[in-house]
Amino acid sequence: MAGSSIPSASLADEKLSSSTDSSPTRATDVDKTEAHVLPDTADESPDSDLEKAEEKTPEAPTGFDPASFPDGGWEACLVVSGAFACLFCSFGWINAIGVFQTEWERNQLREYSPSTISWIPALEVFFMFAGGPVAGKLYDNYGPRWILLVGSFLHVFGLMMASISSKYYQYLLSQGMCSPLGASLVFYPAMSSVSTWFFKNRALAFGVMASGSSLGGVIFPIMVQRIVDDSGLGWALRASAFLILGMLIYANLTVKSRLPPRPTPWRISDFLKPYSELPFLLVVLASFFFFFGMFLPFTFIILSAEYNGMGFTLAGYLLSILNAVSIFGRTLPGFIADRVGRFNVMIVTSFLSTILVLALWIPAKGNVPYILFAAFYGFSSGAFVSLAPALVAQISDIRQIGVRTGSMFMVISIAALVGSPIGGQLIIEDNGNYLHLQIFCGVMMAAGSCVFIAARMSLAGLKWKKV
Repeated sequence: MAGSSIPSASLADEKLSSSTDSSPTRATDVDKTEAHVLPDTADESPDSDLEKAEEKTPEAPTGFDPASFPDGGWEACLVVSGAFACLFCSFGWINAIGVFQTEWERNQLREYSPSTISWIPALEVFFMFAGGPVAGKLYDNYGPRWILLVGSFLHVFGLMMASISSKYYQYLLSQGMCSPLGASLVFYPAMSSVSTWFFKNRALAFGVMASGSSLGGVIFPIMVQRIVDDSGLGWALRASAFLILGMLIYANLTVKSRLPPRPTPWRISDFLKPYSELPFLLVVLASFFFFFGMFLPFTFIILSAEYNGMGFTLAGYLLSILNAVSIFGRTLPGFIADRVGRFNVMIVTSFLSTILVLALWIPAKGNVPYILFAAFYGFSSGAFVSLAPALVAQISDIRQIGVRTGSMFMVISIAALVGSPIGGQLIIEDNGNYLHLQIFCGVMMAAGSCVFIAARMSLAGLKWKKV
C-alpha cells in the first residue's frame, strides 16, 4: 500500500461518497453519477492508468479533479482575506485569554482560586471548538452565509454583555459561552470555505488564513491591557467588540464556498463514520493529546513569568510576542508542507513544541529565557492551527469537509475544556509553583507528537516520501 499516494485516503473517499445516498452504492456507480460534475473525468482509463495518474498527481477526493480547484485568483484570494478576518476575530480573540486570566485573578474575581477562574477561558476554547459538528453540518447543507451572520451577532453580543458583567456567573455565561459559540460559527465556515478553493496550495492557504488568529493574538492583548489600565475592563471589552464587528462585516461580504451546498439528512452516523478510518482516528487522537498541552502556555505564561521574576509590564507583552512570531509559524510551515508533506511537517513542529516546553520553559528564570520561549513556542505551536485542518482535508472527501473537520475539533474541545482547570489545580497542588503544570504540558504534547507519527505510518509506512 505504500506504493501509491495515500491509498487509504482514496478508499475512505469512495466509502464516504457512497454514504451520501440512502442505500449502498458501488464505486463504479459513484463515478457515473459524478460524471456531470466533472466532464473531463467521465471517461475513466483502465486501472493501470489510474495507478500511474495517482503517482503523478496528489490524491483527490472522490469525484473532484485537482485541476478543478482554482488554487489562486482574485476570487480565491478574497475568500482567504475574509477567512483571515474570521480567524482574527475568533481564534485570535481566544489567543488573548491569558490577559483576562491575569486581570480576573487580580481584580474582578480575586476571591476565586486560579483553577475556578480558569473555567471561563477553558469554556471559551471548548465552546468555540465544540460547535464544530453542528457548524460543519450546517455548512455542508446550506453554505457559509447565514452561519457567519448568526455567529457574528452572538460573538459581538456576548462581549457586549461581558462588558457590563461583575459576577463570576455573568462572565461565565457571556464571555465563556455566548461569545465563543458565535466565534465557533465564524471559525468553521471560514476554514471549510477556503478548503474548496485550494488543493495543491491548501496548507499555505490555511497558513495565511490562520495567521489572522496570530495577528489578533498580537493586537488584542496589548489593546485590552492598555484600555484596562486607562478605562477599565468594561471599556476594553466594548472596544474589542466594535473592532470584531468591523472585521466580521468584511468577512460576511467575502467568505463563500466554491461548491454549492448539498443538503443531506442529519444522521449521527455522519459524525461517527469518519472514526472508522484509521488515519482519521489517529489524526484526531494526536490532535487531542497535543491540544491538551498546547494552550497551557497561552493561559499561564504571563503569570508564570511574573512568578519567576519578570516585571508586570514586560510580562504583559509575552502573549503578543508569542502570537507575533506565530504569524510566521502558521504560514512558513504550510508553504513547506505543500512541498515535502503535511504529515511530515506536523511531526517536526509538534516535537519542536514539546522540546521547547520541557527544555526551555521549565528551566526559564528571568526575562531573556521567557522572551525566547514565547518567540520559539509561538513559531512551533502556530503550525498546528494551520496544519491540523489541512491533514483532515487531505484524507477526506471535500464535500464532507465541514462535518469531518467539525468532528475532529469536537474531540479537541474536550481537551481544551479540562486542560486549563487541570493546569490551575496543578499550580495549587504545587504550592503556587508552575513546575507540575509545565511537566504535564510537555508530556501531553509528546504523546500527541508520537501519535502523529502513527498516523503517518498508517498512510505510508516507514518509507520516506511526501505525505
